Amino acid sequence: MTNPATDFPVRVHCDRPERSSRPLVLTGVLLFVKALLLLPHFIVLWFLQIAGFVVAYVGYFVVLFTGKLPERMFTFMAGVLQWYTRTSAWLFGLTDVYPPFSLAIDQAGTGPARST
Repeated sequence: MTNPATDFPVRVHCDRPERSSRPLVLTGVLLFVKALLLLPHFIVLWFLQIAGFVVAYVGYFVVLFTGKLPERMFTFMAGVLQWYTRTSAWLFGLTDVYPPFSLAIDQAGTGPARST
């Protein structure tokens, strides 16, 4: 018997922090400073999501004719989705780590991929 939670090809992993930053929570609750701090992310993500929509739409035709999605298209769309997810996690208080400006793909829950 298969387990749908572990057999699904997309997984989201978020470690629950032992302690959260109280000043960071206060800025989110009272002053909406967290949303203001994420404004540059939201601006960049707005353009990236438009590009992601175009790439996905073109990708449908590529898959229709070739039978597979090119690696670069997959990497771009996965990077946009992970960036958006990291940004949302910080906004909603799931992590105290400010999200990086990066399309790097997280490899199996090890954190954002770093180029060396």
